Amino acid sequence: MLDVTIGAVALRLQTEPGLFSPQRPDAGTLAMLSRITFDPHDKVLDLGCGYGLVGILAAHHASPAQVIMLDNDPRAVAVARRNAEANGVPAVTVALSDGFRDTRETGFTKIISNPPYHVDFSVPRHFIEKGFNRLVLGGTMWMVTKRRDWYRNKLGAIFGGCRVHEIDGYYVFEATRRRSTYARWR
Repeated sequence: MLDVTIGAVALRLQTEPGLFSPQRPDAGTLAMLSRITFDPHDKVLDLGCGYGLVGILAAHHASPAQVIMLDNDPRAVAVARRNAEANGVPAVTVALSDGFRDTRETGFTKIISNPPYHVDFSVPRHFIEKGFNRLVLGGTMWMVTKRRDWYRNKLGAIFGGCRVHEIDGYYVFEATRRRSTYARWR
């Protein structure tokens, strides 16, 4: 069990070995969350939710019915669902999906992700390219990694630019959808 307090929200989260960062909240995720402000009217996607920290926190600020948590690991989905109920936000949607492949949901104001670090960048490429199309105009994709250049370039190519915040050795990317089509292909 993890006890986590972020701002005024105290959470108790169950974890399991094999899930991402089971011993303590990931420092990169906490760095990213330090930059995000949630609005009560947000529609939030926690992409790659793991045991649910980001989505459950978002549901304490926005309507839980407007928070969707996706992961491609059935164990993570089961644990995140239990954590949402245990932390008073059972109305969030927690679903199994390989990125965006198994969901049709759109209209997000925020998509938040700490993508897996793959050498070939196939997962973050999918998250960025498909995520752009799932955001409303003015919606923002938030990502955190230890790698700066590839993400800055890819987000810039798709979104037309991004802000990069360096926090404790992590890069937090903030890319806002300002147009209806990709900036350019890369």
